[in-house]
Amino acid sequence: MKFDLVLAGVGGQGVLSMAAIIGNAAVAEGRFAKLSEVHGMAQRGGAVHSHLRISDQPIESDLVPHGAAHLIVSLEPVEALRYLEYLTPSGAVVTASGPLVNIPDYPDVGEVLERIRHLPHSIVVDAERLATEAGDPLAMNTVMVGAAAHLLPVKVETLEAAVSETFARKGSVALAVNRAAFQAGRAAARSQGALITP
Repeated sequence: MKFDLVLAGVGGQGVLSMAAIIGNAAVAEGRFAKLSEVHGMAQRGGAVHSHLRISDQPIESDLVPHGAAHLIVSLEPVEALRYLEYLTPSGAVVTASGPLVNIPDYPDVGEVLERIRHLPHSIVVDAERLATEAGDPLAMNTVMVGAAAHLLPVKVETLEAAVSETFARKGSVALAVNRAAFQAGRAAARSQGALITP
């Protein structure tokens, strides 16, 4: 078994935390996981992406080759499009719908989302709204982990445990918010026809 992901967004959105949650869940199930990260030009506002490779065999390279990613999970729609060259023909894109306009010639967001929705396998989630409803707009990365959970090669229960482990040290409020954010992401994917067991 080998599963390659590209996780993308803008600095400050929590791309690396999202990758760590998924990677920790894979390791908890006895899988090998290798993580590579690329930061933007600035700590906040620049493009950030991470490659995550999960396998039942040791992994030599931490970089996902072009055309090999089974899944792109993005916290920003233009960033989802930026990495399409990594996707396999049967791969899926799960992206947040809200733009983070960090460049002067940011394209029309409606056209960007239309392009994503016309991909063979895509889910577009209003992650910021769902995170805000869960109690904190910064939890949108956890919403996106929930929205992608049914596509990942780890059990939902293991992902939930990884979310809990990540946020328990930040206190009971952060833990409750992120648990709710994870479930909101799962519900959003289900509402778009994803085959998700309760």
